[in-house]
Formats: sequence, C-alpha cells, structure tokens
Amino acid sequence: MEKEMKKIAVLTSGGDASGMNAAVRAVCRSAISKGLEVFGVNRGYEGLIQGDLFKMDLRSVSEILHRGGTVLYSARCPEFKTKEGIDRGIRTCKQFGLDGIVVIGGDGSFRGARDLSLAGIPCVGIPATIDNDISCSDYTIGVDTALNTIIDSVDKIRDTSHSHDRCSLVEVMGRRCGYLALNAGIATGATAIIVPEKKFDFQKDIVERMQYTRGIGKKHFIILVAEGVEYEGGTVQMAKDIEDATGVVTRTTVLGYVQRGGSPSAKDRIIATRMGVYAVHLLAQGIGNRVVVVNGEDIVDYDIKEALEMKKEFDDDLYQISNEISI
Repeated sequence: MEKEMKKIAVLTSGGDASGMNAAVRAVCRSAISKGLEVFGVNRGYEGLIQGDLFKMDLRSVSEILHRGGTVLYSARCPEFKTKEGIDRGIRTCKQFGLDGIVVIGGDGSFRGARDLSLAGIPCVGIPATIDNDISCSDYTIGVDTALNTIIDSVDKIRDTSHSHDRCSLVEVMGRRCGYLALNAGIATGATAIIVPEKKFDFQKDIVERMQYTRGIGKKHFIILVAEGVEYEGGTVQMAKDIEDATGVVTRTTVLGYVQRGGSPSAKDRIIATRMGVYAVHLLAQGIGNRVVVVNGEDIVDYDIKEALEMKKEFDDDLYQISNEISI
C-alpha cells in the first residue's frame, strides 16, 4: 500500500559533485509546490544519525544553483553500515515525522537508502559522482563539469609542453573507472590514455607511440592517466620512466580535487533539476526504494537492489577511437 507523504528530507552523501546543489534546490521547491514539508539533513547519514536537520523553505535554496559542492555538506559515516547506525537513523526519521528521504550520492549512499527503505522509510536515490561509475545510469551529476575542468587544465598545461617540447603526464580522478581519462583524453588530443579497465604495455602504449609521433614531427606530448591505474611508484615514477625511455623531459601534474569543484555546467544543472523533481514525484506517490537515472535522453527509475547489482560497461568503441586518432 502506498504511503501518504507529508514530510520528506533531502541529504547529500559521499564525495561532493558540482550540480548537487541544483538537485537539492529542485527537491526542495518541487516538494513545497506539492504541499510537502521539506527538511535538509546536514552532513549526510552522519547528520541523520545525529538529528542535524532543519526545515527548508523556498528561500533556503536561493542562490545555490550556480554553486559547486553541496550546501548540505557531506561526510563519511561508517556507523551507518551497521544495524545500530541504521536504527539511530530510523529513530531520527520518526522523531521528525519524516515519510521519505531523497538521497543524493553514489553507490555507497544508495546502499544506505536501500537499508532505510527496507526498514520502512521510503528513499529515492539520485546519482551524483564525477567518475560516472554508477552502473545503472548513463550519466551522473557532476561529470560534465569535471570534464570541462580537466579539459581547461590540460589546455593550459599543453601551453608549457609546447613551449619546451616536453611531455606532460596528467593524472585525473577515477579509481575504478576511466571515464574521465578516456573522454578528456579524446577531447584534448592526448597521445596516450591509460585507464584501469584496460591492461597496458608501457613500452607499446606509451614509449613506442611517442617515438612514432615524434618521428613524424610531433614535439610535445600529453599523457592522460586515471588515478586507479596500477604502476609501481605511481605517475611520478611513470614520468621518470618515460623520460628515461624517450629522452623527452616529462613532468607530472596531479589535478586532484580541483576536478570536484567549480560552478556546475548547464548540463549538470539541468539534469540535476530533472532528477530532483522526478525523485519528489516518486515520493509524493508513496514510492520508495528507487534510484532515478539517465537512460539515453530520458529520466527513469530502477529498484535500488536491481540498480546496485548492475555492472558498468566500459566503452570499448570510444577507447578504440582514441587509439586510432591519437597519433
């Protein structure tokens, strides 16, 4: 039987991603337009456990659409992986009279949403992570902004590489997923793109490729490496090995957390808004235990359990394209 909704909450969990604020704004305003009370939860599941909630109104989300990060803050919460932590979260929900929660985050956040849903608190997840590694969704909030940040940074780094005939090895985020490295590498004309999904041969995939392109007139090089790629000594050692093998002065740049920040792109603002409104529409019907996702051009929803069991497919065609044109 569908549960009548009167009060809902929204929280952000896991790593921040540009566009999270757009989703929070959409959830708040869509819910209020439907006559629901809305509470913001500070610092994700940690805030839910601690009872750190506040009532939101239309002005609570003014002037946040263009801001990166999350105004609701985020925090890791190992305690929420335990029965005791979940029970404390449920007590908070009952204390505030919450009928449902919108959870904005990644896979770990959705596991918490699943556990709350199974315990009787309907939850709807919205995928937000710059790695685009949520298996059930073609796109996650924050990816486009992160990609544009990487592209802008690499374009600046290239100026120095060109000026000094150097090789610049750029490490981007992606512990398990090479989406950012692959797409940014294609967009910046990288000579080589190294991702965790594909085994690579240092000599063939980097050294010989550089030597070949150098032989036909190329004098500076960009190498994109995802942080999850295993290499003894990491990217700093990789750069030294490239220099030793090719004679080309090679420098490493680790972009780090600059990729997670910044004003969200138009795409991230629009998709986050669509997802936020969709999530509220589900809860308003008493429907929980769902994840809102992008499927092609459409916004749809899946059962959380089903979503968590899906496997992310690596784009082999795009990877092949990168190898064909990066010469």
